[in-house]
Amino acid sequence: MTDQGNILVLVEMDQDKVSDLSLEMLGCALQLAGKNDKGDVIAVVFGLGFGTLGKDLISFGANKVILFEDKLCLPYQADAWLPDMAAIAKETKASLILMGHNSTGGDLAPRLAFQLKCGIATSCEKIIIEGAKTFLTRTCYGGKAREVLSFDNEVAIATIRPKSQTPITRDIERRGGIETKPLSIKENDVRVNVVERKHVESDGPKLENASIIVAGGGGLGGPKGFEIAADLAGVLGGAVGASRVACDQGWCPPGYQIGLSGKTVAPELYIAIGISGASHHIAGCANAKNIVTINNDSDAPMFNFSRYGAIGDYEELLPALTKQIAKLKE
Repeated sequence: MTDQGNILVLVEMDQDKVSDLSLEMLGCALQLAGKNDKGDVIAVVFGLGFGTLGKDLISFGANKVILFEDKLCLPYQADAWLPDMAAIAKETKASLILMGHNSTGGDLAPRLAFQLKCGIATSCEKIIIEGAKTFLTRTCYGGKAREVLSFDNEVAIATIRPKSQTPITRDIERRGGIETKPLSIKENDVRVNVVERKHVESDGPKLENASIIVAGGGGLGGPKGFEIAADLAGVLGGAVGASRVACDQGWCPPGYQIGLSGKTVAPELYIAIGISGASHHIAGCANAKNIVTINNDSDAPMFNFSRYGAIGDYEELLPALTKQIAKLKE
């Protein structure tokens, strides 16, 4: 990383507000810039109708905000975002580029790395800058180990795991520059069209932001098990999650999946029901403050990661637990 290198952060929106992961990345970038006396933290956003977004991003850690406003920006398409993202990276002399470890970052980051001829590390959970070197820590071997990478290139791209960084406290007194730009591409340049989007409705809080999660695995045996889990989540005011096995079987929507190939969560309470505890699932919930495991297999690895555990049939335990909690809340 060069002495004057700026840190570029790709900001994404979650409906009408900045995504939690984007705020976490801004906090990480500001901390890195402050500790290492580096350049500016520059937030880049693609979208429409920004309103006060620029000022909001500055209050959360950006020194400068670049807004690309065009109808072609939404929904995300690599053809629409990539050319200007590459141009801004070169124009701002960015030496570190942060994107979310999600569907957008997973698609755009390697394309951008190819354009910039630079190194990329995915699923990063820690970044350290020492002199001219950037060290990126990421999970590997299905979450069983961590590796530390650094690159000889002047530019490094990292996709950041959700809940691995801490956003800064909002400071409305912070000041910075805001610039709005049109996209450089035209409609004919976009080669892929989104023909349909399906939104899965769910009761309760959003999985990524929930303070309580009731997650089911293969041990639930089918969709009915998730109905019982949802009853417990309902009385707790929590969200329902799932392991990869349950999602692959079609017992619940893919959006419920937690783990290395799903979502990363960090609730106050994580109740794992019928989940064996494979490393790729633990990678998505290991940051939970308290894990409670309910499983009829006393040797399930999930117990090793739990503060509390109950060995038994979930069809007996869950309804009784749900009933008791409902009574306490009356």
